[in-house]
Amino acid sequence: MSKWAIVCLWICVGVYAKCCPPIMLFSGSSNTELTQAVADCLGVQMQKAIVDKFNDGEIQIRILENVRGCDVFVMQSICVSEESTVNDNLMELYLMIRAMKRSSAQSVTAIIPYYGYARQDRKMRGRVPISASDVAMLLEVAGADHVVAIDLHCGQIQGFFHHTPVDNLFASTIFVPYIARLGLYDPVIVSPDAGGVERAKTFIEGLQTLGISSKMAVIVKQRAEAGVVETMNLVGKVRGSDVVIVDDICDTAGTLVKAAGELKEHGARRVFACITHPLLSGPAVMRIEQSCLEELIVTDTIPFRGEVPSNIKQLSVAPLLASAITLIVNGESLSNLFRYNQ
Repeated sequence: MSKWAIVCLWICVGVYAKCCPPIMLFSGSSNTELTQAVADCLGVQMQKAIVDKFNDGEIQIRILENVRGCDVFVMQSICVSEESTVNDNLMELYLMIRAMKRSSAQSVTAIIPYYGYARQDRKMRGRVPISASDVAMLLEVAGADHVVAIDLHCGQIQGFFHHTPVDNLFASTIFVPYIARLGLYDPVIVSPDAGGVERAKTFIEGLQTLGISSKMAVIVKQRAEAGVVETMNLVGKVRGSDVVIVDDICDTAGTLVKAAGELKEHGARRVFACITHPLLSGPAVMRIEQSCLEELIVTDTIPFRGEVPSNIKQLSVAPLLASAITLIVNGESLSNLFRYNQ
């Protein structure tokens, strides 16, 4: 290679480095606090973008940074927030990805702490959508090159993305060390339904790596209709033990509070719960405050809307997401994020 070719190469590298910071992190409006916390963990500035609405409610997006040839990260939970609906925030994410692609970004990674519409993951009756799959199709059409989520409602959602790789991180890596420090007596990990057994098993394995032995119990539910539990039956022994209910979503908290009461009736010593995504709709906050729950531990994948009672404890997923972004930028495996530390 000639001297002038080498000089030109260095000039190009310098221009690229100047135009493309190692991490370009943008935020939708659903959870800017979490995005800022991730930026703080990474030691970077959140990049500038206008994410607003026109007078008629249409979403207004404008990227205020040059992203040409850059690898960008867009963070947005598909949830309800103070000023936006679930659908608003989904459309924000879609349009932000499209704006990045139209601005010639080299790649767009969608960081989706809470993946909305995930509970509609199969056809339970005729003439209904499989919404979790349809949202995946929408994000792929938008041009997302990579998706990172936390505790997807069901693992098969990763398979709904046919062309885009998906990394599903576990909030248990945050919950388990916290629970380990509580000094629980003869702990029992409880799955609130048969579908959550794998999640509870992962939790037990996490405690085991920290030297804490625990057992499992399962609550078998029969629903009268969506969101309404008719009967509950406990499989397993909880008498005299501290128990931890493990689940991914708390919506109206009716099922959670009823499960906690059921465990108390079966002789549980104390009842805790670890729930990743605190939707906390309708009477949820009041129900939790008046329940027998010693503590409900949640994450900040969804921001609180108003005051919460003292028995709700929030842990941040910002360090987990910051680590994931760093590994992605460096082209490294995310497998280390599934390990547990005191």
